[in-house]
Amino acid sequence: MQQVTLADVRAAAKRISTVAARTPVMSSHSFSQMTGRQLFLKAENLQRGGSFKIRGALNAICLLSPEAGAKGVVAASAGNHAQGVALAASALDISSTVFMPVGAAIPKVLATREYGADVRLVGDHMGQSLDAALAFAAETGASMIHPYDDPAIIAGQGTLGLEMLEQLPELGSVVIPVGGGGLIAGIALAIKELRPSVVVAGVEAAAMPLYIQGRAAGRPVEIDSRPTVADGISTPRPSALAFSIIERWVDELVAVEEADITQAVTLILERAKLLVEPSGAVGLAAMLASILPGLPEPVMLLLSGGNIDLVLLDTVVRKGLEARGRFGTLRVRVPDIPGQLAKVVSAVGDHGGNIIAVEHHREGTFLPFGTVEIWMAIATRSRQHFEEIVAALGEYEVIL
Repeated sequence: MQQVTLADVRAAAKRISTVAARTPVMSSHSFSQMTGRQLFLKAENLQRGGSFKIRGALNAICLLSPEAGAKGVVAASAGNHAQGVALAASALDISSTVFMPVGAAIPKVLATREYGADVRLVGDHMGQSLDAALAFAAETGASMIHPYDDPAIIAGQGTLGLEMLEQLPELGSVVIPVGGGGLIAGIALAIKELRPSVVVAGVEAAAMPLYIQGRAAGRPVEIDSRPTVADGISTPRPSALAFSIIERWVDELVAVEEADITQAVTLILERAKLLVEPSGAVGLAAMLASILPGLPEPVMLLLSGGNIDLVLLDTVVRKGLEARGRFGTLRVRVPDIPGQLAKVVSAVGDHGGNIIAVEHHREGTFLPFGTVEIWMAIATRSRQHFEEIVAALGEYEVIL
């Protein structure tokens, strides 16, 4: 197995410096206050292409021989890696072909094309797209650019670790999203080689705890795919190379639930004024959920990407508001007599609730005879405020 060294990461930093942006680090008073920790945000969501992926892709493509470069590159991706490969290849005047699932988000497909790739929609899921990409590589001689299981990719992602230490010399801990493992492997290697005292923590989605399960088993293990809002870190197949680096250098691995992730996305948008995709917000989710106590300060959270479909964003924000008690839905069953709807609406309004939508159901086999059900979506100030509104409707049957 080919290894990755600090020298590889430093060399990668030089190669990509004229194309990849040096993204800012910013302090966050709001999140520091919420968590009781001194927090800084590394805004890699502001990177070219919207994520860290261009770093590894650019380094890998730079290392191709002229002969290999003339045959182009190929990748399989449903999102960030696709855009990173397209941007990197275009910057080096190399042709790129990217296979994406038929159901890939339209904005990501359009962005990948606009960055210069020949996008081919093949398959219902990433496995089929990957098979098509591998077949294309075998047929044409194009170089396959893997999203994470490649020493050059890991070294490229590791350039973030160098930047973190340079931008915040007093760094105590870093919190990194974990999907395929290439990102945290590169960052952990770079940071631990230079500053062993810095604690490196990784965060996975609870639905897809790939490296947590691998650590428990003592070896890389493949897991079943499950849906998660953090699709950017939803990876069922580990990298043996990344696993070996993670086991050597990563101090902690934790997982966060879906509600915590959507709440973090909403808070980052609201407080930091930054658009971050769910997979990029898992670090803050872990800090807010208090599952990484005792990290040495200051703590730097990597916001790894900001590519999110605006249609999905609406759902994520609504879920995030609901997790924070800023939005809720309820069903109220009332007697089927005149004036009950007005009475319920007045009770909500009198207690400061803002009714966003209301539906009045008199018919339906699920309803007892002589009963009407009122469904409401309500904007509130907090979870306590929502509970106060529910208490005000105490004379009725309220279903949450």
